[in-house]
Amino acid sequence: MLLLPRAVRIHLATEPVDMRKSIDGLFVHLQRVLAADAYSGHLFVFVSKRRDKVKVLAWDGGGFLLLYKRLEAGRFRMPNVADDATSVQLDSTQLAMLLDGIDVSRVRRPARWQPPGQSAEAQGTSARR
Repeated sequence: MLLLPRAVRIHLATEPVDMRKSIDGLFVHLQRVLAADAYSGHLFVFVSKRRDKVKVLAWDGGGFLLLYKRLEAGRFRMPNVADDATSVQLDSTQLAMLLDGIDVSRVRRPARWQPPGQSAEAQGTSARR
């Protein structure tokens, strides 16, 4: 299980990427296609055309970190995304499931717990203040 601070965002590129690209190639792709700040400290996830390989690019303050995973059997399951989206934001749990080959789009989250006596409307209004 990956444990990341909530401030770290995880961006999954929706279009396949050539896995021959290394840090520099992914950096250029990140700036041109995703129009994102590579130095933000967020994680950027790229999947191959056959969806059997994934690379994760991140800046750690002193240099770039590149994580690579190849599945020996099966394919990475992409979440549902809008047709015009260049990337989709994931949380650390979804990234862990993606890296394990779990179909994120079929997983349902349970309803969030609410303290007794508070309705969803009351929590929604207090969160907007």
